[in-house]
Amino acid sequence: MTLSRALIVTRRELRDQLRDWRIIFPVVVLTLFFPLLMNFTADRMLDFMAQHGANILGERLVPFLLMVVGFFPISVSLVIALESFVGEKERHSLEPLLASPLTDTELYVGKILASTLPPLLSSYLGIFVYLVGLALTVGWFAEPVLLIQILALTTVQGLVMVAGAVVVSSQATSVRAANLLASFIIIPFALLIQGESVIMLWGRYEALWWILLALLLILFILLRMGVQLFNREELLGRDLDELNLKAAWRTFAQGFVGAGQRAGLAGWYRKEVFPTVARLRAPIAVLGLALFGAVLLGYSQASQYPNLFVAGNFRLLEDTAEHFAQFGFFSPTGASWVFLINLRALGFASLLGIFSWGVLAIVLLMVPLALTGFFAGQLALAGVSPLSFFAAFILPHGVAEIPAALLAGGAILRLGASVIAPPPGKTLSEGWLLALADWAKILLGLVIPLLAMAALLEAFLTPRVVLMVFGN
Repeated sequence: MTLSRALIVTRRELRDQLRDWRIIFPVVVLTLFFPLLMNFTADRMLDFMAQHGANILGERLVPFLLMVVGFFPISVSLVIALESFVGEKERHSLEPLLASPLTDTELYVGKILASTLPPLLSSYLGIFVYLVGLALTVGWFAEPVLLIQILALTTVQGLVMVAGAVVVSSQATSVRAANLLASFIIIPFALLIQGESVIMLWGRYEALWWILLALLLILFILLRMGVQLFNREELLGRDLDELNLKAAWRTFAQGFVGAGQRAGLAGWYRKEVFPTVARLRAPIAVLGLALFGAVLLGYSQASQYPNLFVAGNFRLLEDTAEHFAQFGFFSPTGASWVFLINLRALGFASLLGIFSWGVLAIVLLMVPLALTGFFAGQLALAGVSPLSFFAAFILPHGVAEIPAALLAGGAILRLGASVIAPPPGKTLSEGWLLALADWAKILLGLVIPLLAMAALLEAFLTPRVVLMVFGN
């Protein structure tokens, strides 16, 4: 790809957008009006907070409004990105562009740049108007670091939203369908803004850097996803979205049974399940590193709270037998409870992984191990060996539970990655259905049996080992 050839498309798109007053006029008016409205709101809010002695709360709400001012023009201008491909297709102006000697990547990058510049420029304009208004009315000036954070977040959030909208536009068959699918972009970012508001009200501005890093990773995924999925022939040939459940079931069933058909259960394991595990080596390795890092992170954080478990109130190990009896351990009921809890957690992780390219599944699986590392660090502060803790509390049932988590997590990661980069020669839906079949094979063939074994060990063996090691 050459950037100069991609910029040909960008210049063409910008000329068309600037000629259409129905797009430019509402964007400019709303961009200028909304910062003035937020400036008026900030002025009234600071006066109200000062009357009630809550100055610090008002001072922290002003930067939040700055972030909202930067986000609002991007959400309004998102229609430009949503119409980048499917809008031209409906206006019958896409065929000459697709017939040009530009490569698919050059064409896609040109569209991305053309769809990104107007929202970002309108966002920067809104931030500038808001800052000038605050300086003139209440004398508030943003700190340089905070201003850099807000500008960086605004830029990356705009790029992520535009990249997602262009992916939607290249896969949708009508502008109406693209606008409906845009809710899957707007709603998550509205929730993200709410989360960022909580962080800013707490004054934990350093956490915004981590959000920025996560957004950069999502941007990379969306750009790769768009380039991988974009195909000019399919874009022209796709006239109607059709939901063919029979064809989808045949694809899934063929991927699930595969070469193991009529070979019996042993042949299915030998020809399908074990080769699927071999294909999951890379995602399993990534997940393993993430889980090990979660344990180390939890252990390192224990020293930040040295008085959480002090010697006089440390009853965790003393009450071990009471807790085991309370939750019904040493019985089939306790084993069933453990099995259902673990199975529900993996099911929830799978659901989150589908909508987050597997990222949230990794986070969800990291949480219990981070807590385990934290408890081990707390025990170390109380004079108990962390190795003894892991050997007694984790190892007896972990020999089955940890491999089950790695296998399930690897399958979830591959399921998420199938959306970003489908296998060669497969459509997006076919690649996802085949990855779903691999996930089902791993779950039914290996994960559920391992979880059942882990539940039995956790109910009958782990309590006895804990009492034998820490009974005194």
